[in-house]
Amino acid sequence: MTISTYRFAFLASSISVALALTGCQPANENTEATPTEDVAPAVEDAHVEHAEAVTEMDAHAGHDMTAAAPMSDMLKDYTKSMTAMHDEMMVGMAYNDPDTAFAKSMLGHHRGAVDMAKIELKYGTDEVMKKLAQDVIDAQQLEIDVMNKWLASHPDAVKPKPETADMQMAYANGMDAMHGEMMAGIADPVADMAFARGMLAHHVGAVDMAKVELKYGKNEEMRKLAQQIIDAQQPEIELMQNWIAKNAADAKETDKLSDSTQ
Repeated sequence: MTISTYRFAFLASSISVALALTGCQPANENTEATPTEDVAPAVEDAHVEHAEAVTEMDAHAGHDMTAAAPMSDMLKDYTKSMTAMHDEMMVGMAYNDPDTAFAKSMLGHHRGAVDMAKIELKYGTDEVMKKLAQDVIDAQQLEIDVMNKWLASHPDAVKPKPETADMQMAYANGMDAMHGEMMAGIADPVADMAFARGMLAHHVGAVDMAKVELKYGKNEEMRKLAQQIIDAQQPEIELMQNWIAKNAADAKETDKLSDSTQ
């Protein structure tokens, strides 16, 4: 999968999921794009096409199609956040140097995490998840500052390096897996569960990205940051997995009790 092919797949998937959640169906399902090796122009066009995608999703969400409920405000916020995160990550993925690619992609990824955490603080009610959301904001904002400072003095390489193609492929595959899980997670109607499931996939994606940096990167500062991300986010991954399992079990038990009293 090339970078440009992945970009079109993301757009098609995002629109399809959003429309399905509102009960709409796209008028034209032929969204398959022809692969191209011209990566730079594709990245430059990403912001325009994503803006059009968000506009299309919002247009459908505001109408009652086949008597379905419109997209919730929370889901709109999450979808907008994911689109913005994807735009910036796509720019980073197209970089030639593995270290600058990691810094730029992870910068967008971290900003997406902060946005998601703010959405949880806005809609969530569970104290454990709200605390996690605030922890994410506090920790990842510090790392955002580190990456911004580092990128200011480390421009991308002019030409691709021997490992560039493999690095880009690894990032594209990781983003593809993360996107599917995140879209399923944020669609959960329960605010705290939507955050937990969406952020779980997001954290797993961050760990995968950090491993790509450790495999292809050479800059010690960025490699150190990659390892810090793995060490910090792995415990939070386990926290969310346990929280999801417990709350899913509690919800099932509540449903059983409710059924037995009817």
